[in-house]
Amino acid sequence: MIDELDGRIIELFALEPRVGVLEASRRLGVARGTVQARLDRMARDGVIRGYGPEIDPAALGYGVTAFVTLQLRQAGGHDPVARGLSAIPEVIEAHTITSPGDMLCRVVARSNADLQRVIDLIVATDGVERAASVISLANQITARTLPLVRAISRP
Repeated sequence: MIDELDGRIIELFALEPRVGVLEASRRLGVARGTVQARLDRMARDGVIRGYGPEIDPAALGYGVTAFVTLQLRQAGGHDPVARGLSAIPEVIEAHTITSPGDMLCRVVARSNADLQRVIDLIVATDGVERAASVISLANQITARTLPLVRAISRP
């Protein structure tokens, strides 16, 4: 679990990822070593997964986002399919799910015609029997975790 200071540290680095530990300690009013130790602990515990840049696929020319539900052949399981899907760069997320389908993928494409190419690659993946897709028209809430961090770290 995280406490209020952890939450403040996460929020600061999420909003200003290039702030630096020394500047963060100054802004938060705590010792540099405290900020570093807490960052190290949260990274070790898997709370913080990375510090890399957040990439917008649309800015790279991939303006179409779709969600593809897959039905898998039951023999062989999910892991081999996930390994096959990981070879398709346009598959940016894949989740095992509970629903009529077995796996849900978020994919990006350059156009609707390109989406067909991506879906064809997905369906050609060994273990995939069927795919159903839904095209996203607009992203109403981007992927976010700060509201969750605020909710659990503040009294």
